[in-house]
Amino acid sequence: MGVDVWLLLGAGVVIAAIVAVRVAHWSGLPSLLLFLGFGVILGESGLGLQFENPELAQQIGLIALAIILAEGGLTTTWSHVRGAIPTALVLATVGVGVSIAAVAVSVHLILALDWRTALLVGAILASTDAAAVFSVLRRLPLPPRLAGILEAESGFNDAPTVIAVMLLSTATSPSLGTALFDVLFELVVGAAVGLAVAPLGIYALRRIALPVSGLYPIAVLALAFVAYAGAVLLHGSGFLAIYLATLVMGNSRMPHRASSRGFAEGVAWLAQIGLFVMLGILVSPSEMPAAIVPGLVAGLILVAVARPLSIMVSALVTRLTGIARLSWREQAFLSWAGLRGAVPIVLATIPWAATSIENGTAKLVFNEVFVIVVVYTLLQGPTLPFVAKLLGLSTPDEARDLEVESAPLEELNADLLQVRVPPTSKLQGVEIFELRLPRDAQVTLIVREGRTFVPTDSTRLKVEDQLLIVTTAACRDTVERRMRAISRRGKLAGWYGERGV
Repeated sequence: MGVDVWLLLGAGVVIAAIVAVRVAHWSGLPSLLLFLGFGVILGESGLGLQFENPELAQQIGLIALAIILAEGGLTTTWSHVRGAIPTALVLATVGVGVSIAAVAVSVHLILALDWRTALLVGAILASTDAAAVFSVLRRLPLPPRLAGILEAESGFNDAPTVIAVMLLSTATSPSLGTALFDVLFELVVGAAVGLAVAPLGIYALRRIALPVSGLYPIAVLALAFVAYAGAVLLHGSGFLAIYLATLVMGNSRMPHRASSRGFAEGVAWLAQIGLFVMLGILVSPSEMPAAIVPGLVAGLILVAVARPLSIMVSALVTRLTGIARLSWREQAFLSWAGLRGAVPIVLATIPWAATSIENGTAKLVFNEVFVIVVVYTLLQGPTLPFVAKLLGLSTPDEARDLEVESAPLEELNADLLQVRVPPTSKLQGVEIFELRLPRDAQVTLIVREGRTFVPTDSTRLKVEDQLLIVTTAACRDTVERRMRAISRRGKLAGWYGERGV
């Protein structure tokens, strides 16, 4: 086929995928499943496209994952994840180790896999997927700490799992001590590179006046890959480097920050679409029947044993070290919200591409991981809102970021928040002046029954009102706490000792 035909086919796939995002949002299904479906339709059992190159798939997959992590770092609000970072780090290290061990021991005993293959399966399945977590959980009204833990964990745990899979895929498996040293070394180097590139990049962007505003988002993404490639060349973790670099840049006052975030989101969506479609083409549906039973068994072990156990052990560590206390409700939700997506499938291409792993075994592992991702994402993703509500963790009145490209807001170092008044909230009936927001915060607009108006001090809030609040970054936390407090206890929340924490 000519280049024009490939361009037409690629454009058609992207447009269909964009429509699928809307369908997924409406139905509650993770969009990754629809993208995988497109790939299967285009593949050998559908339109007949042949693609069975695990080496190329691995390289494309790792680059796509780096782009997705960059978007995750740029769009993560530091104030939301700051308190969750220590807990997330425990989950991404201790939790990953426990998950690998639990899955490896279980599949070794139940599926009779040799220890090396069993450890590979455990390592491949240990990481939660940033794309799946960001796309599903950011639509859920969760308490800030819980949402922050999940977001930060998905950003951090890719690095140790990639390192573990790489080590287990080498010709000679290292000793446990050597493996732990290698993991620690790569994580330290990756963190150092990421935290070095970000400040230098911000300094340059603030002082170099580019002639076109559209160059700033490109420069930010280029800086992100400077961190990624630099860390890899120094034998460090590129994933950790790019996530930390973009997390710092995304939360700094740099020129055109909002447009940089928007550009990163668009590129990340394109990377997700291309990645999942490619993985769908790579899979061979004719080989799936042999992988269904072992895949379902391994997935059940992961969801019912390994993930809950890793959360329980991590929660014990955080409690004993004084980092944080996780309630049983939070632990239950964290256990169920460990979504898997592209990351395990991409990681499964590493042993497949390695000459040290027998090809039949590696291909079977890839097929089993594919089954696990499809079945358990379909099971877990749509049920997360129900589980959050069942556990009493849903907070529909939580303030949310509303990204707007606005020069005046940037100049004022201000943020724009959106707050909805749900039926159970005690915000209903409260007048604007009774909110008693800080002087540097203002309710600028109310959306009510499809109409908008500028409120006065005596405007009384009603159920389903949506408030747009402009606040300086300095008093944002105060505004969020005040809105939560009134939502819980009413306008006299202060008299009841409710501080909105």
